[in-house]
Amino acid sequence: MTDAEWEWLRPFLPVSNGRCGRWRDHRQVIDGILHRVRTGVQWRDLPERFCPWKTVYERHRLWSADGTWERLLQQAQADADAAGEIDWDISVDSTIVRAHQHAAGARIDPPPAPASKGAEAAEHQSETPWRSLLSRLVEVVQEVRAWAARAAGSPANFT
Repeated sequence: MTDAEWEWLRPFLPVSNGRCGRWRDHRQVIDGILHRVRTGVQWRDLPERFCPWKTVYERHRLWSADGTWERLLQQAQADADAAGEIDWDISVDSTIVRAHQHAAGARIDPPPAPASKGAEAAEHQSETPWRSLLSRLVEVVQEVRAWAARAAGSPANFT
């Protein structure tokens, strides 16, 4: 997480109530949660640099249950919308067209050549701090909603 993202995010994070001792640094824990969501690694396999895996897991579980992730996403979306950087005009077509059984198979065209790493870094530098954070928060909230849906025994709703 960049310094600009952290400065934006910090005021919206919960504070410790003092009953259970001091919390480990939120930034380190959030980096661990974002790493886990991005890579799909098991909680126990989180690298040590993020702090003990159980700390990261418990904070994610606690914030999922109390709605912290949902509030962070709503705040990021509100700030982006206020800056006029979100285009809410979306066209969604819910029709389904089944492809013929022979439509599946090998590619006809070769895959596109991967872009150089320098071009990718330049692309991310033009993003505003909240834009990349917003996309990562969406991933976390989707995972939280999927957990809740599995616990309730119904399909997840990602609207």
